[in-house]
Amino acid sequence: PEKCHSPLPRAYQWADGSAYLNHVELVRKARNSEVPESFYEDPLMYQGGSDKFIGPRDEILAKPEWGIDFEAEVVVVTGDLQQGATPEEAAKAIRLIMLVNDVSLRGLIPAELAKGFGFFQSKPASAFSPIAVTPDELGDAWQDNKVHLPLRVKLNNKLFGFPNAGQDMTFNFGQLVAHVTKTRDVGAGAIIGSGTVSNKQDDLYGSSVEHGGVGYCCLAELRMYETIETGKPQTPFMDHGDVVEVEMLDKDGNNIFGTIINKVNTQY
Repeated sequence: PEKCHSPLPRAYQWADGSAYLNHVELVRKARNSEVPESFYEDPLMYQGGSDKFIGPRDEILAKPEWGIDFEAEVVVVTGDLQQGATPEEAAKAIRLIMLVNDVSLRGLIPAELAKGFGFFQSKPASAFSPIAVTPDELGDAWQDNKVHLPLRVKLNNKLFGFPNAGQDMTFNFGQLVAHVTKTRDVGAGAIIGSGTVSNKQDDLYGSSVEHGGVGYCCLAELRMYETIETGKPQTPFMDHGDVVEVEMLDKDGNNIFGTIINKVNTQY
């Protein structure tokens, strides 16, 4: 795996959703605002840069003041689809499944969103897993157009989270892909992401791995919990030398997609 780039080192289309509304609800709760009802019926999605991805073992080049964060997600790669495809038609067009570390620069996001034109500089190149598999390779873990397996994240060689990617996913991949086709055709090789995997956890104090929970797939979510619990975030964003690992194991412990390992370099 360390000799591999991602299965698609570039793509015509990379669109990332936010299918785990627990993640969205936490963001809103931390700033005492409600989630609009439309979010439960119409997926959130942004269009990322796809001309050049970083490799699964490449460094993340960024400045510490930009608020460097990882986001562990599941993605699908599609075949051709015509505009207006139904979720059922979209599901049949799913060709491959892989993982992604959707790098986010949290310190740049507020100013960009305040402009009312969406993400750009705050969403640099993403890193995809070294291996992609067809849905049938997942066996019964692929149900309802979702991957029902834990997504494992380590930060500096310590388990950070292992939420199940099939749980609490409000919009499945058929629905996410269909959302893209509402106003356009989708070409073969398009990559569509799930958004940060996030499971509901009843006890806020028991949500981290250390407290018996399933943890998180991004630092921002942990910081949201800390803000709700203590009034302010306690955990810093990534800094020089920090390493994030993302992988998914099958029920027998086999590594399905290979491991994404990205080290932060702020001194480039």
